[in-house]
Amino acid sequence: MPQNGTVSRDSAETDARAPARPRRRGPTSLEALALLLVFGLTARPGLIELFGNELAQAWVARFTAVMVQAVPFLVGGTALAAAIGAFVPADFFGRAVPRRTAVAVPVAGLSGAVLPGCECASVPVAASLVRRGVAPAAAFTFMLASPAINPIVVVSTFVAFPNDPEMAAARFAASLTAAIAIGWLWARLGRTEWLRLPAHRHHPDGKWAAFRSGMRHDFIQAAGYLVIGAAIAATLNTLVPETWLAVVADHPVLGVLALAALAVLVSICSESDAFVAASLTQFSPTAKLAFMVVGPFVDVKLAAMHAGTFGRRFAVRFAPAAFCVAVAAAVAMGAVWL
Repeated sequence: MPQNGTVSRDSAETDARAPARPRRRGPTSLEALALLLVFGLTARPGLIELFGNELAQAWVARFTAVMVQAVPFLVGGTALAAAIGAFVPADFFGRAVPRRTAVAVPVAGLSGAVLPGCECASVPVAASLVRRGVAPAAAFTFMLASPAINPIVVVSTFVAFPNDPEMAAARFAASLTAAIAIGWLWARLGRTEWLRLPAHRHHPDGKWAAFRSGMRHDFIQAAGYLVIGAAIAATLNTLVPETWLAVVADHPVLGVLALAALAVLVSICSESDAFVAASLTQFSPTAKLAFMVVGPFVDVKLAAMHAGTFGRRFAVRFAPAAFCVAVAAAVAMGAVWL
């Protein structure tokens, strides 16, 4: 027996020879595909019956149309965002943004058109700007403008509304105006003690590994929300009676507020939300504009990211302000352009 709490040599050698416990792992892609094929073959009769009626076929057609149009822009947007995060030098933004906050805010807003990125990518970029001494008002302006007015978003809006080119112009103007207004509002009323920033972490395997990791993460996350948004849009257009939607859609105020609230809930990536908005044919152009302006500014996933990156004290103040300013800008630009 070992004495005084020591461990015998035999027991130590036995522990060393003991096989390590295997790590639990999730299913591989091949295993997941096999399970999916087995499910499809087993449930084939029920699936044929489920999707055989006209209503289900109409839902599938609308859902597929939104996804086919939106996915190429989603891929391009996440690739550009990952490239910016991986290859643009960390101090570039600090050198490019003016020191004077009143001037830095509109400059940061306009730079969103030059340095595109999706919502998920713009939040850590804004945190990096603040850590490197950029005024928080300018960093938040860039965070809002970048996913809302970048070239991919503008082009996707043109494609989604081929007969209404004014929609892309109205979206650009409303989003830029709202981003600058929120930046100036923060410069006036914001407080540094509301912010909590985590330490910056570098990817250990180099820039290309960071690019691949960033693109994979952003695409998987954004694509999931796109599927949800496309499913909701298809459901609204297929299963909900038009008489029900007409009560809300025909009201100028309720229609705008309904689609603004929907943008918060469905959390669709800005590179693809125009296709979902275009499919909501019952609503007015201004209501669709509100959907596209509000989404990149505040939604469920962004609220969680803001709280995790900047702290809850920031998130509970920023989200309501961003929502109100975005809706106001959409209504104002809708009255001018649409």
